[in-house]
Amino acid sequence: MRSTMMRYPLVLPRALERAETLYADREIVSRLGDRSLHRYGYGAMAGRARRLADALRKAGLKPGERVGTLMWNHHIHLEAYFGIPGAGGVMHTLNLRLQPDELAFIASHAGDRVLIVDDVLLPLARQFVERTGIEKVVVARISDEPTPDGYEDYESFIADGDPAQPLFEPEDEFTPSSICYTSGTTGRPKGVAYSHRALMLHAMCLGMKDGWDLGQTDAAMPIVPMFHVNAWNFPYASTLVGAKQVLPGPHLDPESLLDLMAGEGVSITGAVPTIWFAVVDALRAEPGRWALPPGMRVIVGGASPPPALLRALDSLGTVPIHGWGMTETTAGATMAHVKPEMADWPRERVLDLFTERHLPVPLVEVRVVGDEGEAPWDGAAMGELQIRAPWVAAGYHDAPGSEDRWTDDETGSGGGDGWFRTGDVANIDAAGFVKICDRTRDLVKSGGEWISSQDLENAIMGHPDVKEAAVIALPHPKWGERPLACVVPRAGAKIDAEDLAARLAAEFPKWWLPDAYEFIDEVPKTSTGKVQKTALRERYADWRWEG
Repeated sequence: MRSTMMRYPLVLPRALERAETLYADREIVSRLGDRSLHRYGYGAMAGRARRLADALRKAGLKPGERVGTLMWNHHIHLEAYFGIPGAGGVMHTLNLRLQPDELAFIASHAGDRVLIVDDVLLPLARQFVERTGIEKVVVARISDEPTPDGYEDYESFIADGDPAQPLFEPEDEFTPSSICYTSGTTGRPKGVAYSHRALMLHAMCLGMKDGWDLGQTDAAMPIVPMFHVNAWNFPYASTLVGAKQVLPGPHLDPESLLDLMAGEGVSITGAVPTIWFAVVDALRAEPGRWALPPGMRVIVGGASPPPALLRALDSLGTVPIHGWGMTETTAGATMAHVKPEMADWPRERVLDLFTERHLPVPLVEVRVVGDEGEAPWDGAAMGELQIRAPWVAAGYHDAPGSEDRWTDDETGSGGGDGWFRTGDVANIDAAGFVKICDRTRDLVKSGGEWISSQDLENAIMGHPDVKEAAVIALPHPKWGERPLACVVPRAGAKIDAEDLAARLAAEFPKWWLPDAYEFIDEVPKTSTGKVQKTALRERYADWRWEG
């Protein structure tokens, strides 16, 4: 017997066509470089994306070739999200916070042929373009600066495109549509090429109740950069469901973000914890200045937030949702949601749980594997978190020697038996909630026992005078490793190390407690806002323990 269902590939043009047909006037709002707001609807956006697709084909772009973007979050970048794969190309979002040498390596490794760059980022582009195979640079004007000689103006470029030409629709939904590179915290960045199918399925998941419950009545504002894991799939999911999109451009100060949230009726938004710390401080500094939409969902991801942050967001009338994911998992793979049997829990208990535990979203499978095999779901047994789903990578782009990130099978297809080794240490409780205990490389192994640096950091950041904290493992002559706590006090605050130690002693066993505290000005971070513990380990490489 054969299925009687249609062969209907899950490809991105379907999402654009739906929005264009059903939500032509639904607004897409962008804050530009000069702080003005640009507004148009999905109908106009789709027409311009079609022009871009045809212009790229006329410029010689062939299916599968890469087009880089070096851009902030705004409407032209959204056009590229659909226009580049609509031309048959692969969109490569370049991280504008990287150094020129890193950008040169990534653009060359990906094989970018064309670059679309914001005019305000052209000085950065000039520092690396000539060291790559990029043949054409197209400048998107988001300020009043004219396009310099030698570069093509975006508006002139797409003017030659015909919006009546059909978009490229691959017969194979596994055809790549975009590529993003990992942050490179454990070596050279590696490329993850996303298929049309993966992005469409992930977008559909975000529209589910156990995803983000994203729908046509929402106004979605991705603060997470569009160069970072496709902005956690905000642009594609919002387009698929016809949600209003609010794009903050290059202005990420808390006042500008809050003005947009309040002024545009934002109902769902997402960013890393550092952004939310600044937003909370601004709201507390000027109570009553901004009237945020009631129940605005705040996605917190990219790094583990301390419990105090989720409580602060909750107390301000928003609904914080902590999620976990990676470049390799097309962003969100687990999310904090209440099960029916938790409906009568006090809110404080729910927030405590969601600080550290989430459920896998639909279609995501998880397991924890230790030295003796798969660990039981008892909330205690730790091991490496392994994951599989329709939107989890099965390999890296042109990265020989990285096969050990996947478990083996008989096919040798690069995806192993379907399990991706995340490098995170975790446990899973009987209800299926996953707790990420630490990165494998960030655990402290003291006297043969593991200490979670993440748990210590969250407890330290519960102190009202602590702004940030990072705990690192340093070699110890007796115990192998011991934890050093690096603490950033809040402005004007003075913190006593003995006070911190006493607070931690009430929560953790004595052998877990850091042996020393260093008070520093800031915790180093990667270009995507993650704590860069390698930099701290290098800073304290010559550390000598007392006694």
